[in-house]
Amino acid sequence: MGKYFGTDGFRGKAGVDLTSEHAFKIGRYLGYYYKQKHEGAKIVIGKDTRLSSYTYEAALASGITASGCDAYLLHVTTTPSVSFITRTENFDCGVMISASHNPFYDNGIKLMNGNGEKMEDDLQDEIEKYIDGEIPQLPFASEDKIGKTIDFYNGRNRYIGYLTNIATKSFENCKVGLDCANGASWMIANSVFQALGAKTYLINNEPTGTNINKNAGSTCMEGLRKFVVDNKLDVGFAFDGDADRCLAVDEFGNEINGDIIMYITAKYLKAHGQLPSNTVVTTVMSNFGLYKALDKCGIGYEKTAVGDRYVYENMKAYDHMLGGEQSGHIIFRKYAHTGDGLITAIMLMNILVDTQLPLSVLASGVHVYPQVLKNVIVDDKDATLNDPAVMASVTKCVEELGENGRVLLRKSGTEPVLRVMAEASTHEECEEKVDYIIDAMKKSSHLIEVKK
Repeated sequence: MGKYFGTDGFRGKAGVDLTSEHAFKIGRYLGYYYKQKHEGAKIVIGKDTRLSSYTYEAALASGITASGCDAYLLHVTTTPSVSFITRTENFDCGVMISASHNPFYDNGIKLMNGNGEKMEDDLQDEIEKYIDGEIPQLPFASEDKIGKTIDFYNGRNRYIGYLTNIATKSFENCKVGLDCANGASWMIANSVFQALGAKTYLINNEPTGTNINKNAGSTCMEGLRKFVVDNKLDVGFAFDGDADRCLAVDEFGNEINGDIIMYITAKYLKAHGQLPSNTVVTTVMSNFGLYKALDKCGIGYEKTAVGDRYVYENMKAYDHMLGGEQSGHIIFRKYAHTGDGLITAIMLMNILVDTQLPLSVLASGVHVYPQVLKNVIVDDKDATLNDPAVMASVTKCVEELGENGRVLLRKSGTEPVLRVMAEASTHEECEEKVDYIIDAMKKSSHLIEVKK
């Protein structure tokens, strides 16, 4: 990760960590970079519903056109739609303005290459150097070389049409709840599901610019769970602010997380000859119960570092077609180069309609193991992980759990924090293992504080 760009773009508090000047400079460098490659270079921009997204859209477009490239505006749309339009409409680059599941006062800038994939690190490194003044001032375009800003609202309609073609059957007679998180999916989700024949019931679909993700969407499932039960719906889907995530709710109001979604879809795809590598790509944070369930189905799995970027890189490198995260970033590589919450919802609906089974039954093959995760501030992350006493405590916990659980220590990428996680048959056993490892850190004088 760089100084500004992490695994999922440049993100921070709007007007503080991420300013309009940052956005202008990103646009300037992108426009300059692609203008050098060929005449007629064009960059497409999408944004979510945050108040600050409008400022960054204008700043990016100004920078891009000042460097001589054309900027195409999709306006409020989802991250996956920007990825789709970038790769199918021959754009040189895609930009999404969003801080995903973060509160409204944060924002972010996500960059995509011409294939709709997350931008390569080397170009992002060059942009960072330009932001910090390490690259000389770039030339401004002049006269007829100045770029244009072009309304590209129709791009969203093309994406909606693409999504509707993924469905294999009509969703007629299905009562579907949609929690749009007051974010980027607030119009698109309803358009797609109504076009497919579903009877839709919406919540959190009135964005104000300051209510995105507020007690809503995939990071706050209580509202959708109650909504599905109260309205006797067949299923509910919750998206995050930019709709690259999707979690579900079954007919009884139970949450269906990304691990369970991967299990349901992998089992179905395998049964229909559509899982050619017979492998699901997960992260190290996927639940132990998912691996047990996949073992029973004879389906293999890979484990990557946390982040859908790493999931996609593994899928692309080894030609796997399904992967994702517990949080709801699910990638169906046949259809998309990024996590797409709407594709995830459509794929689940395909299975519900085709099997005529309720979601609760489809999900019953996974026994989710209790999980306890505690974040601890330490004096030195690497020294703590390599401390003999800490290592011995981990080994002891692993041996005691055997095949009935696991422990995991993971470094935070941005804080002096270690994440200590245990999965076991009971919540009490998880607590016991996590506390035992933290106690070893304390006795070794590495522990500063257990975060609340």
